Amino acid sequence: MMFFDDTEMTARTMTTQTLTTQTLTTRQEVLMPERSDQDTDIPMLDMVHPLAGFPEMRRFALARLDDSGLVCNLRSIDDPELSFIVVPSGPFFNEYLPEINDQVLAELRVEDPDELIALLVVTIGETSDTATANLLAPVLVNLRTRLAGQYLLDDVDLPMRAPLSPASAGSSA
Repeated sequence: MMFFDDTEMTARTMTTQTLTTQTLTTRQEVLMPERSDQDTDIPMLDMVHPLAGFPEMRRFALARLDDSGLVCNLRSIDDPELSFIVVPSGPFFNEYLPEINDQVLAELRVEDPDELIALLVVTIGETSDTATANLLAPVLVNLRTRLAGQYLLDDVDLPMRAPLSPASAGSSA
């Protein structure tokens, strides 16, 4: 089982007083299996920090919407009508460097920075060229524990609606 391709994502991890850059390699088989008709192949995520506006919804399934695994559906287990389109940050915003503090890392039980991936919630526009991604509040997922949460980052310069188009690939905002 893997999740994304071999694209690299980078995230900054805050430790006590030092900010260090950690390279997080996305792993195609760690979180997501290949597409399948069997529900047992869909990974379940426990939201230790809920999605904004949905504090009661804590259990979600993550399923691929395309063969590449770049577009996924994050759907509530308790309310199947509630779902979000998410994408990994790396392939679209390769310079995206969210600062993740120690409290978040502890909440997600991150032991190694390689366990952490950032998924961006996408707002679908009228056309694919008008879709946007929320860089300010990513869904962070611990690949090992499958604990996740949507976290509002401290960097107010990050956009909530960054254009998600072929032109955005390779830029951070």
